Amino acid sequence: MSNYTPPFTITNEILSYVSSISEKIGRISVVSDMDTRPRLRRDNRIRSVHSSLKIEANSLSLGQVRDVLDGKTVLGDPKDIQEVKNAYAAYDLISEIDPYSIKDLKRVHAVMTKYLLDESGRFRQGEEGVFSGDKCIFMAPPARLVPQLMKDLFSWMKRARDSVHPLILSSIFHYEFVFIHPFADGNGRMARFWHTAILSAWKPIFEYIPLESQIERFQSEYYDAIAECHRDGESTLFISFMLSQIDKILDEISGQFKIENEHIPDSVKLLLDIMVPGDSYTSTALMETLGLRSREGFRRNYLRPAIELGLISMTIPDKPNSRDQRYIRI
Repeated sequence: MSNYTPPFTITNEILSYVSSISEKIGRISVVSDMDTRPRLRRDNRIRSVHSSLKIEANSLSLGQVRDVLDGKTVLGDPKDIQEVKNAYAAYDLISEIDPYSIKDLKRVHAVMTKYLLDESGRFRQGEEGVFSGDKCIFMAPPARLVPQLMKDLFSWMKRARDSVHPLILSSIFHYEFVFIHPFADGNGRMARFWHTAILSAWKPIFEYIPLESQIERFQSEYYDAIAECHRDGESTLFISFMLSQIDKILDEISGQFKIENEHIPDSVKLLLDIMVPGDSYTSTALMETLGLRSREGFRRNYLRPAIELGLISMTIPDKPNSRDQRYIRI
């Protein structure tokens, strides 16, 4: 058995994030709540799919992704539409796979790239690099080394699963996977999916936490962290980055469950119920959906309380009366 150990350092910042995340997961205590909230589970999964694909230049909007999955006709690139169907089917497997199994990794990749890749479900046979325009900024290890590198990585995970916290282990895997670049295509999608799979094996709630949407919001920083780790030759910075994003997304998830609080006005609950997290809405569109005519009544009874409770944010917070203002459910 390989004795390979990925290079990384456990810093005080990393330990602080692990503590914070663990506390927030404990406070949320939402496993049973998720069982009774199928719409929230589906909305968050759709956000995961949309964001992970958007990072890879998929052109479909969140609404179009939802329409594809609802069986509606969507005018878009057939490849982008197939990517959506594949990714959603892959995420449906997350609770039944073993995140410490290379066989399951290949199985999920086959689903993720179905009809899109000749080498679907198999490690790459050719060389791969990451380009910025015409400039190669990173060259992945030679294809002939990939099987052994992946075997070494999974062997380390199995050895370390009882001694390295899952929050740290999953981040290390994510970076090492991106570095090895084991497949001809779909590496970014698979890295983010497998990160979620490892965390879900630790705490099932992670199956429905759209970590991918948080990464997509900080996409430049995500790639910068990966690039810097390539230069450093270890994954410490990337671990800190990923833990900071998990810490932030848990605050958002907590906000989603505030609507269960008895102190939330019924009018606000109605407003939140018609808003999909991540989508933006004009006040006119929200009023029309709710069947309201009084703009002042809408602002007083629905919009302002939701904003004050931190459940809805403005796209232009420094100009609350802007005609371009949109509202987003947090």
